[in-house]
Amino acid sequence: MKIAMVGSGYVGLVSGACFADFGHDVVCIDKDPSKIEKLKDGIMPIYEPGLDALVESNVKAGRLDFTTDLAQGIKDASAIFIAVGTPSRRGDGHADLSFVYAVAEEIGANLSNDAVIVTKSTVPVGTGDEVERILAKSGTSHRFSVVSNPEFLREGAAIGDFKRPDRIVIGAEDDFGRDVMREVYRPLFLNESPILFTGRRTSELIKYAANAFLATKITFINEMADLCEKVGADVQDVSRGIGMDNRIGAKFLHAGPGYGGSCFPKDTLALLKTAEDYDSPTRIVEAVVKVNDSRKRAMGRKVLDALGGMDAARGKKVALLGLTFKPNTDDMRDSPAIAIAQTLSDAGVEIAAYDPEGMEQAQPLMPKVKMCENPYEAIEGADAIAIVTEWDAFRALDFARVKELAKAPVLVDLRNIYQPDDVRALGFTYDSIGRS
Repeated sequence: MKIAMVGSGYVGLVSGACFADFGHDVVCIDKDPSKIEKLKDGIMPIYEPGLDALVESNVKAGRLDFTTDLAQGIKDASAIFIAVGTPSRRGDGHADLSFVYAVAEEIGANLSNDAVIVTKSTVPVGTGDEVERILAKSGTSHRFSVVSNPEFLREGAAIGDFKRPDRIVIGAEDDFGRDVMREVYRPLFLNESPILFTGRRTSELIKYAANAFLATKITFINEMADLCEKVGADVQDVSRGIGMDNRIGAKFLHAGPGYGGSCFPKDTLALLKTAEDYDSPTRIVEAVVKVNDSRKRAMGRKVLDALGGMDAARGKKVALLGLTFKPNTDDMRDSPAIAIAQTLSDAGVEIAAYDPEGMEQAQPLMPKVKMCENPYEAIEGADAIAIVTEWDAFRALDFARVKELAKAPVLVDLRNIYQPDDVRALGFTYDSIGRS
């Protein structure tokens, strides 16, 4: 089967490479000529563990190709995936669907055979209906079906998530769409990965509902962490205690500085806007968005407290370890580190930072922050050290060296990767999340 993937960003590139690895012939299409040239040269536009090797092996096998020519790329394709960005629209928070609709128009103008058009991008309920109208309006004589197939990929673990998914959701309105999608995912079906067929609108809502629920779990445990600090409890034990209940589950119950990334912030906001449009308020999600936004600044104030408070902090130096919203990615979108750095900078604090993968993306977002070659360069002369992202590189710091380099042995662990007693025994002032 030939598959066309329109959009070679995070979702499109990972999905296209994995489909090729299943044995399909895949063409990834993007309007950015420099991105396509780099991909042909084996240079990845994003950091995702294992992606470069996966792309290289499938290009070499002749199953994966890249082009800027949509008409040529979709020729003879049985399934054409739309995997372009749907960022929050400036001004109102709705998902910006201009890229999706522009691609749909271009597909309609160039469709050369019967095909299923698949929205892989995260889109609000009803988007598939509009894509269908656009394709019908194009006057194409070829049979088509518009299908929703949301992605559930975690950055840093995307290849494993694609190849061993919890579920595959397919929203289709006719047998043609369902039959083609069964063939697309046949390798996974043979591995007994569960495939859920639904209506198209249901599929579109499943994606938003899933992300909103996970964002709610994160925000809930963060609020419990604040309460733990007040009453003298340990949030990690609370997480374990409730996570052992199968009805709740342990995942996404790790207290920290708040959620970020490419999905949760924009998807919760888009869900709120959809609910408003249909006069069906989602009060819980509304509270989640508000609490998460305020938490990031609160974490900056927590670091200021470790420096002795707002007044004492001016002129001092903080080392930020980790900038990306999570480890094993270079994604800085809505990372808590941005708000934390801004809070510190507003208080007159000098900031030095290190991140294994995200500094190139971070620098334009935090121009006043000095980017360092390694964690110890950032720590040198620091009055406090803050762990913002739980990269493996920070899990076994040389504390003797840290103590020698830092101006003051103060560690603020916003990811709870160390045990308080162990760090304090080494002579450090230690603060963490939700632990007395």
